Amino acid sequence: MLRTPVSERRLEILEWLKEPARHFPPQRHGDLVEDGVTADVVAAKLGVRRQVAGSHLGLLAGIGLLRAKRIRRRTYYRRDEMRIAEVARMFEKGW
Repeated sequence: MLRTPVSERRLEILEWLKEPARHFPPQRHGDLVEDGVTADVVAAKLGVRRQVAGSHLGLLAGIGLLRAKRIRRRTYYRRDEMRIAEVARMFEKGW
């Protein structure tokens, strides 16, 4: 995780996913809060291609800050609040 470069976009995504219903439109499949959001809606909000948003989401999921869930043919991403709190505690302790 510490080797992953910090990106303003990744921090924005994490912030948006704190309150997904506030930042993203309703989805046809999957609940914004319980299931998360797709790379398509993140891409639209960032103004980038789906592959770029997918890379950011995949990286955040890879380091454990997001959880990925498949519904039909799409992957939905939501914050892993327990993992985020765990990481925050490590840094508070002066890791």
